[in-house]
Amino acid sequence: MDRPLRMLVAQNEPEIAAIYNPLFPSPRFSVEYAASAEQCLRLLERRSPGYDLVLIDDRLPDSSAVEALKRIRAARPDAPVALMAAHLSPRFLFDATQAGASGFLTRPIRSTDLEELLSTVCPRHTDSVAEPPAAMHIEDLGGGQFFLAASPAMLEILHHVRMLSRADVPVLITGESGVGKEVVATLIHKHSPRANRTFLKVNCAALPNDLLESELFGYEAGAFTGAAKAKPGKFDVCDKGTILLDEIGEMSPQLQAKLLHVLQDGTFGRLGSRLNTKVDVRVVAATNIDIEQAIADKRFREDLYYRLNAFVLHVPPLRERTEEIPWLLENLSGKLAASHGLEPIQFSARTVAAAVRYHWPGNLRELGNFVKRYLIMRDETAALVELESKVVAHPPVLSMTNPAAAGVIAPAAAGLKSAVRSTRDQTESRMIREVLEESRWNRRIAAERLQISYKSLLQKIRYYNLEASA
Repeated sequence: MDRPLRMLVAQNEPEIAAIYNPLFPSPRFSVEYAASAEQCLRLLERRSPGYDLVLIDDRLPDSSAVEALKRIRAARPDAPVALMAAHLSPRFLFDATQAGASGFLTRPIRSTDLEELLSTVCPRHTDSVAEPPAAMHIEDLGGGQFFLAASPAMLEILHHVRMLSRADVPVLITGESGVGKEVVATLIHKHSPRANRTFLKVNCAALPNDLLESELFGYEAGAFTGAAKAKPGKFDVCDKGTILLDEIGEMSPQLQAKLLHVLQDGTFGRLGSRLNTKVDVRVVAATNIDIEQAIADKRFREDLYYRLNAFVLHVPPLRERTEEIPWLLENLSGKLAASHGLEPIQFSARTVAAAVRYHWPGNLRELGNFVKRYLIMRDETAALVELESKVVAHPPVLSMTNPAAAGVIAPAAAGLKSAVRSTRDQTESRMIREVLEESRWNRRIAAERLQISYKSLLQKIRYYNLEASA
């Protein structure tokens, strides 16, 4: 760390410094305080260079935190701004995210939450994160599952998960089959206050709708032929926990209406019961279908979609995050070997290069099956023939965002990870600079052309130290 992290804290509390100074020790931090939104804006206008992080409390005397954020975005669009509140309500999170918040903290601030925020917003100045934001993040989720992010898109999902996990709001996860939607749902639950409660997955496509209804909501004795005794449903079992409704697009419109009622007021009626049951369950839904097209075709209720889509996480296919493949191979090998009582295997550079070039239509599921076959057969020649024949049959689409697909890969296994990372970073940095110059450094236009969020672009500009040419 070359210099202290420059922070501006806006909060209308007596003895602000006494409250916050223990969290921001010198010489790691250099902190200024503002007691109002107006004073905060004046300090921002005077400070050059700007602050590494601005923290805005929701109890300012002259403005709400969201309105203060909007004013800051208008004056200093590049400033990283996080909001603080005692309770992160769904409305507050939604409005703040729309206004461009870089992150959130709950009061009283815990040092671990602060470090997590800094690792995302100010990665070059945090001691808690050893690698930059484009480096790998891996998290064990238990049961043989792990979450891995080494691409900008997946790191952005991780950032959103950390924000969303603190509030009990429904989340819709979209993406192709096999991309890891269940893994993202598990990650949301793990980071939420419900982490110690039940997490259940229900595959809505695996059961006929009448059986699915009884599976979700339960039934009373005598509700139908064969119902000798009452049975609780998944929502009963999941009270105070989280439920993942996988393939929700396959649910019938009639059952969707009942689910909408649960989302609105937390109540539902068991089959055969005249009374309503009330539960406190967080719903995470996942689908691989085009929901908007399903709405147009009257296969999905529009009101349910709008209840679910306050926060949508789209998990990209593996072919759009090929830089993760070397690490996925390594970690899948370790996990699958342990679960099957086998020795893990080391992948050669040639095998990894072939895996990176292949487009993996089955995504992580197909990659996992490939690793499992390799573990059992222990035959690299056969694995290479399998992969390279698929590459020939389905050649990759080469692009600036997929340098590895063009065969840019480490020549030797020893330097594989650093070579992949270096190649990726150089390519990404060059591409971002070219688009910024083409758009005359209009960051919003550049973000649209790059098909990334405005916030992600600002983070990458800081990370790569990009500046407009004189």
